[in-house]
Amino acid sequence: MHRRTTGVSRRTVTKAAARAGLAVLFGARTAAAVGSRTVDVSVSSAALGRSAPVRLILPSGFDSQPTRTYPVLYLLHGAHDDYTSWTRETDIEAFTEGRDLIVAMPDAGPTGIPTAWRGGPDYETFQLKEVPALLARDYRASGVRVVAGVSTGGYGAMAHAARHPGMFTAAASYSGILDTMAPGVPTLMDAIVARENLVPTSLWGNPFLNLLTWRDFNPRNRAAGLRGTALYVSSGSGLAGGTGDWLPEALESALWPSAHSFTDTLALQRIPVTTHFYAGGGHSWAYWKQEFTASWPMLARGLGVPQ
Repeated sequence: MHRRTTGVSRRTVTKAAARAGLAVLFGARTAAAVGSRTVDVSVSSAALGRSAPVRLILPSGFDSQPTRTYPVLYLLHGAHDDYTSWTRETDIEAFTEGRDLIVAMPDAGPTGIPTAWRGGPDYETFQLKEVPALLARDYRASGVRVVAGVSTGGYGAMAHAARHPGMFTAAASYSGILDTMAPGVPTLMDAIVARENLVPTSLWGNPFLNLLTWRDFNPRNRAAGLRGTALYVSSGSGLAGGTGDWLPEALESALWPSAHSFTDTLALQRIPVTTHFYAGGGHSWAYWKQEFTASWPMLARGLGVPQ
């Protein structure tokens, strides 16, 4: 975890501390300034049964316009990473300087799969109810939201938007797992879970015995819920046309059919989607940063802010 602690004004720290004091009453235990506009908030979550972090980037004029509300860009992290990844791997704080929006980067656990686990933590409720309630209450968030994510966070972006129609005006997935029941993908999901020393069936159960649960949380099966939401999907072919960086390219290759299965279903249902399927490419930030930039005009329209 790489936190930038320099350049934080006393006013920002004071404001963050004041918010933390108020937030304790509402479930957020601590708020710590980690950048000129960046604050980490620890939320006491009933859905998770523990406190969990969300990193916020506040608008440039947040303190000077105390009655203004702001739309929210949700950015979701991938597997085996955490809520700091977007600020660590991209220039998102500088990119949003001068743009009137809040950036929210909530925790999704070690697997980065933001879903309701079978008999376990409910990251879907944490991200879609508890965090938005906190933002509306303490940070003047409006009801306008867009969501984007990488890898398992790309799964989350499309699953959230599909399972909760109308909650997001736009959703973007970069190398996301968009058909969790495509050939080989359940095994991949099991591997992601097992790598964190968790029992694979603790996610949604057995993909055969608990087929209905797997279908319920699968973006492709819930595609109809995306009608009316602006969509962006990107994915690389990986090893086919790759450069020889075999591990990230192999993972990207494994997700290529899943992405096409998802967008083919959207086409059959006549749901518009902007796609960027490119030759080669790896499962890495080098590609995701470019894809975020490419999708930004769509996300900006969804937020109602200048591009």
